[in-house]
Amino acid sequence: MAKKSMVERDLKRRRMAKKFESKRARLKEIIHNKETPDEDRFVAALKLAELPRNSSTTRIRNRCLISGRPRGYYRKLKMSRIALRQLGSEGKIPGLVKSSW
Repeated sequence: MAKKSMVERDLKRRRMAKKFESKRARLKEIIHNKETPDEDRFVAALKLAELPRNSSTTRIRNRCLISGRPRGYYRKLKMSRIALRQLGSEGKIPGLVKSSW
């Protein structure tokens, strides 16, 4: 089980990224548009830098919904390999059979 503080920190980052998503997109559009005057692009870059760091989507870490584990994460299932194996052994995931030989 991951530390509760790390899971909560990641949830906070997800909420903040969603909150600032449109504002960041508008500023990035101004910055990347080559036809915009240089002064406006520079001002947009400064405004983007003033936004909270945690509002960036690159700071979000994929974590297991069950255990909060950050490593060995399957995106399709939104869980870690360990939780997947445990639920598979219990027969709670349809179609998944734990192999043994």
